[in-house]
Amino acid sequence: MDKKAAETEVISFVWRRRVVLLVMLSAVVGLVARAADLQIRDKEFLQNQGDVRHMRTVEVPAYRGAIVDKFGEPLAISTPVDSVWANPKELLADPSYISQLAKVIGFKVGNLQNRLEQRKQKEFIYLRRRVQPHIAEQVKDLKAPGVGLQREYQRFYPSGEITGHVTGFTDIDDNGQEGLELAYDKWLQGEPGAKKVLKDRFGRSVEDVENIKNPSEGKKLQLSIDKRVQFIAYRELKKAVTKHKARSGSAVVLDAVSGEILAMVNQPSYNPNNRSEFKGNNYRNRALTDLFEPGSTIKPLAVATALDLKIINPNTKFNTAPGWMRIGKNTIKDVRDYGTINVKTILAKSSNVGISKIALAMSPEKLVNTLFDVGFGVDTGSSFPGEASGQLTNKESWHDIERATLSFGYGISTTTLQLAQAYTVFANKGRLKKVRLIGAAGDDQQELVDREVFSERTAKQVLKMMELVTSDEGTAPLAQIPNYRVAGKTGTVKKSIAGGYSDDKYLAVFAGVAPVSKPRFVMVVTIDEPSNGEYYSGKVAAPVFSEVMADVLRLMNVAPDNLAKGNGSKNAKGATA
Repeated sequence: MDKKAAETEVISFVWRRRVVLLVMLSAVVGLVARAADLQIRDKEFLQNQGDVRHMRTVEVPAYRGAIVDKFGEPLAISTPVDSVWANPKELLADPSYISQLAKVIGFKVGNLQNRLEQRKQKEFIYLRRRVQPHIAEQVKDLKAPGVGLQREYQRFYPSGEITGHVTGFTDIDDNGQEGLELAYDKWLQGEPGAKKVLKDRFGRSVEDVENIKNPSEGKKLQLSIDKRVQFIAYRELKKAVTKHKARSGSAVVLDAVSGEILAMVNQPSYNPNNRSEFKGNNYRNRALTDLFEPGSTIKPLAVATALDLKIINPNTKFNTAPGWMRIGKNTIKDVRDYGTINVKTILAKSSNVGISKIALAMSPEKLVNTLFDVGFGVDTGSSFPGEASGQLTNKESWHDIERATLSFGYGISTTTLQLAQAYTVFANKGRLKKVRLIGAAGDDQQELVDREVFSERTAKQVLKMMELVTSDEGTAPLAQIPNYRVAGKTGTVKKSIAGGYSDDKYLAVFAGVAPVSKPRFVMVVTIDEPSNGEYYSGKVAAPVFSEVMADVLRLMNVAPDNLAKGNGSKNAKGATA
């Protein structure tokens, strides 16, 4: 190669190198310029785009208010749990995780695959709500794309079936469905909060960016229920319903001084923690929703009305022979011929003939007004959803047979709670004590005012007469409580059927007050259709009252008022009405 060619080659190489260097320098300048452009001029736009792709505003669940008994013992509380969710599109993009995830959350692979396919246009679906902690950990460890955990709250009922009818339950989204959970849903529900979180490409939250709004907890609902009394009443009612093979039963215990409902139990029951037991027949609160004719438990109210009107006194005598009486085409019967007996014995023996003659001696409006005054025909105002009002007719004209049957509890319907409230007039010196289920639930609670129905003298007289009902000569000796004076009234009611009344289906009712010297508690027990050979209230319902009330009196440290008579006696004599 000659000298000129060599110089040309050198010059060409120098220029090529310069061109390459220039190109590289231009590229560097371009990159720097672009970086500067992105970081300065387009910074806000790019940040917004990043936020759109990875920043999310998520709801922070609120804690639902607790339901507690009168002493603050929990009856319904919320516990934090995790729910499994997925972005179907992201999970379907990596199907190798589907079979593993299905195994962890208890799905069949095919079912999970179909569910994802059907919802692949959505960005968020729940796969399984409120899983146990160990399942949540396994889902977390799996690190499946598009799968995450959402914090929620699950309702838990520490007393289970014992308080299930009172508390009710919530649905999967924590909305009240039955009982007080439904009635006070707005009160109990909190207000969810919100926060911004940064999520990775799998949709998992990796960083809390900003707290937008703190969740507001629901308010606590305090009841008048005493968890201890509730347990005692539930135990004895369940035992009685099982023993007598009854269709159902209910019981209510009231504090006659304050009007507080200390216990309200039913059979059959259900466990609100176990959704497999959620059947309409089980979770109905029969003490407030089921109506029945109260039978002979109305007789003390009829006697009290006549006493207040001074139509009779406790020793007024009536001839009940020969154990029946005709009223038009109808016949009123007693269990047997009691002959000529006074008012005290009419109650003690539960004479239908005797009480009918008392009722016919006064205008029907007087007894009807009394029944209205003690709360029949209107609900108790317990705020419980579905509470029945019962039926009490105030007619312009009454037939004599209607006046008679009303006096021993036919032609009127009531609930267990209504009847218990009515009996507070005997425990409260003639004044009706309005019952109360809610202890503290905000400004909507009106002050309950007692209503005078009878004179104090009349109330004491009738209470003393009802004490004879629980004596050895009365219809409810099995209601006796050792060392305590007890008053009460039995009611063995033939159930209404199409065309009249059944001859083999009964409702056993007992309403009682203790202790008589200074009344503190009222209790009503109803046992529906006992079918194990015994159906008289004195043998079926009265023993439940005795067992429950004995424990309650001791629990509340109520001093005995009948020590002179020793341990008392419990026999089955005369348990007929």
